[in-house]
Amino acid sequence: MANRKALIVPALKKHTATVIMAHGLGDSGAGWVSLAENWRRRSKFEDIKFIFPNAPSIPITIVREIFALNGGYVMPGWYDITSFSDLNQAQDEVGILRSRDVFDKLIKEELALGIPSNRIVLGGFSQGGAMSIFTGVTTPHKLGGVFGLSCYLLMSNKIKEMAAKESKEVNKDTPFFMGHGDADEVVKHAWGKQTAEFLQKELGHQVEFKTYRNLPHSAALEEIDDLEAYIRKCLGDDGKSGL
Repeated sequence: MANRKALIVPALKKHTATVIMAHGLGDSGAGWVSLAENWRRRSKFEDIKFIFPNAPSIPITIVREIFALNGGYVMPGWYDITSFSDLNQAQDEVGILRSRDVFDKLIKEELALGIPSNRIVLGGFSQGGAMSIFTGVTTPHKLGGVFGLSCYLLMSNKIKEMAAKESKEVNKDTPFFMGHGDADEVVKHAWGKQTAEFLQKELGHQVEFKTYRNLPHSAALEEIDDLEAYIRKCLGDDGKSGL
């Protein structure tokens, strides 16, 4: 169950910042590399290194049940999912915490290279977004930004206590960005909106939440444009500071 090596798109100029982008269930880091390649073609974020981690292949309970598989269905995932109707049902706490350790390790590796933690943005899509939000709230590292696309809150019954004890709420004033399609049939739009409201009202975070009309469980060009603007706000462009 070891993680495959992360895919890296190196900075073209002096490396001053890092964006970590985590994929969703059943996907891989390769599925999101085009994001960085598009910015490279347009000469954007040339001082930023992009990291696309790969989740380990694990048995996913809900997929096994849907297809009546006795041996379990193994696919890339940051944690197990037991229900698509209620994503808070019996969450895989062990898997979530194990993946948080993976994300924290990536952050520490960038710190060891001399990148300040506030020049690191962590984010992802679906499961990867949920893990990024969870890590951003509970990590002791002060990040430059945290984003989640088409995602939801993990361990809602424990995250407030964990934020106070483990992270000392170090990212309370770190800007969070969340984007969600209102036609999402996998992770309901309401779940994403409720997550943003919880982060704001219960944890005191700054969250920008954007809704994309008629967008299913996917990303849209408008959303990617908004993500680009968000990264620029957090990290600047070509070595120029953001926030």
